[in-house]
Amino acid sequence: MDWYIKHIVDTGRSAALVALIGFVVTYGITRAITRKIKARSAAPPTEDADAGGAVNDIYIGGVHIHHQVWGILLILVAGLLEFRFQPDSPWREVLAAMFGIGAALALDEFALWLHLEDVYWSEEGRKSIDAVMIAAVVGLALLVGTSPIGVNEPGANTLGILVTAGSVVIHITYSVITLLKGKLATGLIGLPVPLLGFVGACRLAHPTSFWAKRFYSPKKIARAERRYEKYVNRRERMRDLVGGRE
Repeated sequence: MDWYIKHIVDTGRSAALVALIGFVVTYGITRAITRKIKARSAAPPTEDADAGGAVNDIYIGGVHIHHQVWGILLILVAGLLEFRFQPDSPWREVLAAMFGIGAALALDEFALWLHLEDVYWSEEGRKSIDAVMIAAVVGLALLVGTSPIGVNEPGANTLGILVTAGSVVIHITYSVITLLKGKLATGLIGLPVPLLGFVGACRLAHPTSFWAKRFYSPKKIARAERRYEKYVNRRERMRDLVGGRE
């Protein structure tokens, strides 16, 4: 308990930790429920087919209410309460839990935002898994350290400020290069995790990215295509691990 108070509470990380836990747990439960509903709907009809228990899709007025709706509402309520009251502990952690739960529910249907149609179980729907992984990594990075490229010490000297400013410029530069190479997830996660952004900038670009089209020779594009095939296989294994296999 002393370790928790010293390293989590006293450093202002308790709300971030609660939000991250709420996010991860809610996502796991949500995926388990949606897979159970899908499995039941795909099963042969029986006499008890209409008896789904508490695990069912929610309809209001004949309209299917996606769980992203509840997630967005939770995020809005948590944000409004935080902005208005800015409560101290433990209510700050309660609002953080609401935010984490809401974010998980909303991002689990990120592909629906993107395509404006129910693509949850399609190939396009697997983009929601990517969004969840990015959010989880960013949340973890913010929990571990809120200023990975800056300085927090008061009274920093001029040299320290210049070094920090130069580090920020370099960091932003290779993050932009990573994005231009078509690595959106790596570039975004690399903003709070500098080493990851640097690695993304050094590696081969996506074969259809702006960077590849502008700077790569046909031979290097072919090499990037071969590398990209391996990346797709790794990405699908990770998606299966996080979102479950069909």
